[in-house]
Amino acid sequence: MRSKDAFDKVAGELQAIGQQLGILTDPTIGLAALHGEHGQGRLKIQEAVLTGVTGLREENRELRRRQDKMIGDLSDTRAELRKLLDLADSLRTFLASSAPGRQPDPEPEEHPQSLAEPQEPAEQTAEPDSTIATEPQGETMDHTAPQPETTGDDQELTLKLAIEAAYRGTPIPAQPSDTHAPLPAAKRPEVTHGVLLLRAAGVASVEVVAHRDTWEWLAGIATDHAHFHAPPAVEDIKDGRVQTVLSGRSLIALLIELWNTRSAAAALGAEWALASTAYDRIANELSAVTGAGETIRIVLDDGTGHPAGD
Repeated sequence: MRSKDAFDKVAGELQAIGQQLGILTDPTIGLAALHGEHGQGRLKIQEAVLTGVTGLREENRELRRRQDKMIGDLSDTRAELRKLLDLADSLRTFLASSAPGRQPDPEPEEHPQSLAEPQEPAEQTAEPDSTIATEPQGETMDHTAPQPETTGDDQELTLKLAIEAAYRGTPIPAQPSDTHAPLPAAKRPEVTHGVLLLRAAGVASVEVVAHRDTWEWLAGIATDHAHFHAPPAVEDIKDGRVQTVLSGRSLIALLIELWNTRSAAAALGAEWALASTAYDRIANELSAVTGAGETIRIVLDDGTGHPAGD
């Protein structure tokens, strides 16, 4: 009897344990319900993450739109300033030509009388050179004979030949019609600029590192050029600096606009300083290219030097 009671007790305990384990198979409170709650929680988390990411993307697109609009406004302002500078130059030329001191001087009509006074040669030398050409001297008459004028196309062709020769390192063709040039052809600024453009044309891509304000100014002056394409990405690095990559074609456009801005900007102004520094930095980097596969990196940050990487 005692063993039967013990057996019945064990059987009762097993039945109780079975009832407790049966709860796990209950569709409302068992493992299936727990699995469903877990799946719903995961879906809610994914939905929250997607919502946050979508919001961040919209904010990023809005920031890019504002940046593009700001660059466009800067370009429009720059174009208006150029028009004002051209108008100011025209007005300055008009005022200089209409000033009383620029009126024709009647003294050349009195010069033939001074020719009859050989005792005053010093005063004769002070007269305009045009009176000297009236003397019947063969050498002088030959000198004042009209020279064949060079057309704009001829000058353009001469400049192209000089630039290409300087780029290849071959002797520059003689320029007989340009005898008044103060500098040799190889050292003329436009020839040096042309050689720099040819160097940029042979570049696949260059890295540019600058402060975001400086980069936005560079992109603003070049954005209207037909050959400039805004880079697909501008990466923030640190301390307000950004890093991006330009193609050789965009680099040509940037060099041209920097050249024009430096020429048109007022001396000791911000536009002149920025354009001159950026142009010279690019020129130095392109001049150091050896064709050995090195990466061309233009860094506008003298505070940290020109490191090979961040």
